[in-house]
Amino acid sequence: MPLKISVIGTGYLGATHAAAMAELGFEVIGLDVVPAKVELLAQGRSPMYEPGLEEILRRHVVGLPDSTGRLSFTTSFAEVAAFADVHFICVNTPQRPGEYACDMSYFDGAVDALAVHLDRPALVVGKSTVPVGSAARLAARIAELAPAGADAELAWNPEFLQEGFAVRDTLHPDRIVVGVTSERAEETLREVYATPIAEGSPFVVADLPTAELVKTAANAFLATKISFINAMAEICEVADGDVVRLAEALGHDERIGPKFLRSGIGFGGGCLPKDLRAFFARAGELGASESLQFLREIDSLNMRRRASMVELTREALDGSLLGKRVAVLGAAFKPETDDVRDSPALNIAGQLHLQGAEVSVYDPKAAANAKAVFPTLRYADSAVSAAQGAHVVLHLTEWREFQELDPAALGEVVSRRHLLDGRNTLDASLWRKADWTYRALGRPRA
Repeated sequence: MPLKISVIGTGYLGATHAAAMAELGFEVIGLDVVPAKVELLAQGRSPMYEPGLEEILRRHVVGLPDSTGRLSFTTSFAEVAAFADVHFICVNTPQRPGEYACDMSYFDGAVDALAVHLDRPALVVGKSTVPVGSAARLAARIAELAPAGADAELAWNPEFLQEGFAVRDTLHPDRIVVGVTSERAEETLREVYATPIAEGSPFVVADLPTAELVKTAANAFLATKISFINAMAEICEVADGDVVRLAEALGHDERIGPKFLRSGIGFGGGCLPKDLRAFFARAGELGASESLQFLREIDSLNMRRRASMVELTREALDGSLLGKRVAVLGAAFKPETDDVRDSPALNIAGQLHLQGAEVSVYDPKAAANAKAVFPTLRYADSAVSAAQGAHVVLHLTEWREFQELDPAALGEVVSRRHLLDGRNTLDASLWRKADWTYRALGRPRA
């Protein structure tokens, strides 16, 4: 009989994974402990903005017009245990308050709640990013709690989703990594991913610790590459160099490549910063803190970019933020998402506001989430509205909409034509031609 799948936790990762598994032809049940989220998903609506996700939900959620009926949602662990053969756990693993380490309480709670209902052979698959060594501990916990005993097995299958491209990355992954302890688990996961494997996605089989490490190592490498070019921007700033041309030249080296070499205000989001910190915290617990000491400087450099943009804004306003009008274009941590978790853009907007500036923010998708975090900021319904009377305009999230702005038209509504490009994606010559003063960290002033 075809496998049936459950997905526990329906945030960015879980909601997308559940919908994608239904798209691949499986019967799927998604679980969340928040009834309102379950009700929303059961209507074919996504609790977050993710391109393409709602289309797949509407195509498969049971009870909707013309739906395949392959996807349903519940709050009951007993129901998912009775329904599914494979259980993907996709719950949040945030940073512990006041610490760098990962908070495993949500994941541990999900395992405990599920395991007590596993009374037949089942494969529990961890997808969340966790400290290395967690899988072995959780496997022992499942064996202890599950009525099925050793027939309730644990595997690890890290996720590599990019917000804004999560649907594509799930249906057409650039690699599938599985950590397993038996041939049965490997065969089951090969069946789950048969379609992308047939399309050519590499299938990498590893042990549990290696599978856990893959995601954290990948994030650490990406963070290092981003922070390297931002460090070069700091050098260019004092040496009067151009970090954009520097990155272009470096990117032609096939050993380096151009991806993640765009300098700016740094990385953010709900994964990269906290995963980086959890990684070096775990290394310390294992007695290998020196191995990842460099990641602490990566984290520090990344946060320094935000302070640098605040100071660049102060410089543009002749040394004082007090009472000055600042337009901020972007609140999400990256384009094509409404996620503002640890967003550099929103953090900079908040710092400017707290230091006396009158800040007006516009984001095409993230305004509601931003307002929940910083309700005292002013939120506009368009870039033009945000720029009304502004003494300086900050470009902080690289939405395509902002790249298509007309500099001359925007110049008609501001008090001063002064633009700070925090993402180095706008055409400097185009803005300067429209009599704007254009500045970006690590680039020549003219």
